[in-house]
Amino acid sequence: MDSYNVVKSLHVIFLVSWFAGLFYLPRILVNLAMVPAGEERRFERERLVLMGQKLYRFMGILMVGTLVFGFMLWLGYGVGMGPGSGWMHAKLTLVVVLIGYHHIAGAHVKKFERGLPTKSHVWYRWFNEVPVVALTGITFLVLLKPF
Repeated sequence: MDSYNVVKSLHVIFLVSWFAGLFYLPRILVNLAMVPAGEERRFERERLVLMGQKLYRFMGILMVGTLVFGFMLWLGYGVGMGPGSGWMHAKLTLVVVLIGYHHIAGAHVKKFERGLPTKSHVWYRWFNEVPVVALTGITFLVLLKPF
C-alpha cells in the first residue's frame, strides 16, 4: 500500500462527506424558510435551526480534512503541477467558490438562529444548486484534465 493512494483515498472520503453536507444544509434552509413565523411552529423552527447548526459545525471538520489531504496531494505528490495544469487552476477556483459557499450557508443558519429576515424558500432552492454545478465541474476537470 503506497502513501499516495492512502492520502488520495482519505481526500475522496472527506470530499464525499463534505459534499453530503453541502447538499443537505441548503435543504434545511429551504425548510426553515417555509416555516411561518409564530409560536405554534416555534419547535419545528428550533429543531431545524439546531440541525443546521450541528451539520454546519461537522461540515467544517470535513472541509478541513478535504483541504488538508488535497493540499498533501498537491504539494507532496505534484498532482497537477507542470505543463498542462490549467485544469488544476480551474479546479482550485471552484474549490475557493465552495469554501465561500460553505461559509455563506453557515451565515444563513446564523441568520435563522437570530430570527433575522432571510431569503425565500425559492431562493434557497436555487442556492442549493451551486454545489451540484461545482461538483460537476470539478469531476470533469480532474478526470479529463482538458487543459
